[in-house]
Amino acid sequence: MWLRPEEVLLKNALKLWVTEVSNPYFVLQRRRGYREEGGGLTGLLVGTLDAVLESTAKVAPFRILHQTPDSQVYWSIACGANRDEILKHWQWLEQNVMKTLSVFDSSDDITSFVQGKIRGLIAEEGKSSFVKEEDPERFREALLKFEKCFELPDQEKLVTYYSCSYWRGRVPCQGWLYLSTNFLSFYSFLLGSEFKLIISWDEISRLEKTSTVLLTESIHVLCRGEDHYFSMLLHINETFLLMEQLASYAIKRLFDKETFENDPILNDPLQITKRGLESRAHSEHFTNYFRLPKEEILKEVHECFLWIPFSHVNALGKMCISENYICFASHDGSLYSTIIPLREVTQLIEIKKKNPFSLLI
Repeated sequence: MWLRPEEVLLKNALKLWVTEVSNPYFVLQRRRGYREEGGGLTGLLVGTLDAVLESTAKVAPFRILHQTPDSQVYWSIACGANRDEILKHWQWLEQNVMKTLSVFDSSDDITSFVQGKIRGLIAEEGKSSFVKEEDPERFREALLKFEKCFELPDQEKLVTYYSCSYWRGRVPCQGWLYLSTNFLSFYSFLLGSEFKLIISWDEISRLEKTSTVLLTESIHVLCRGEDHYFSMLLHINETFLLMEQLASYAIKRLFDKETFENDPILNDPLQITKRGLESRAHSEHFTNYFRLPKEEILKEVHECFLWIPFSHVNALGKMCISENYICFASHDGSLYSTIIPLREVTQLIEIKKKNPFSLLI
């Protein structure tokens, strides 16, 4: 996998890595003590780092660095989960870049050319696969780790991932939770103990947030009579919302095929993204709360005050705007709400005398 060029100091570049192939401009390295080679205690420690560290670029067993003869700085430009993958990148560099580099006079020009080439390759890949992700580079790295750990079908689409703990009895396992279109997956490797969990969304019978004396806040998943608890989630509400959406999609695939087939996003898993799931969840909550048509899509949400004439008070709440409605719901205990169809709005007036941000509908 090609990586966005990142500086690596020379003294650190050789500390945990073994150089296998090199030329005047590139170095192919293998991670020292990689656990699949039976590296003893060192292998166990490296494997633990592989599971805990966030960036796959830092833990992939093979990588390629760019170097210039008169520089003390290397640039990481590629990583691979296996030798065959990294050799393909190495061969591409030899065939498409090496011959051109001899033309340049300065090392700065060589580095700029290599960086431009790599960024161009990443941008080309991103046009099809990662263009809709919030952070394409980090998502590419997570996807590599996901594919390496679980070996699911090629068409399985990773939606997002989170660091968390999975409880095996009373013992927590620190690892990574992966949410894909068809499966909930968890991976942990700590000092020689590897643990994998794969749960199909359509096999989940209960999904809830829960708190106990031992677990202050966690997500409970019941599957085939077995309880699974995930805790230590930095954004537990966001995680739970996305899990609900993916589980809901699995149910629609089984029992509401007409809706599923008529929805272009649901029918094409490659179109499902974290941002899209969050947007759909907010729209569903919006339409359910105000009892609007299901096809209504929430566009904007603004916190504001609404003047209530019969109570002579300003109610603090949220104004929700969709394609056809302006809705308001208060935060306080009065639970005041109103729905204004846009087709009935005849005029919008900004009241500057009273408040520069007041609006009369």
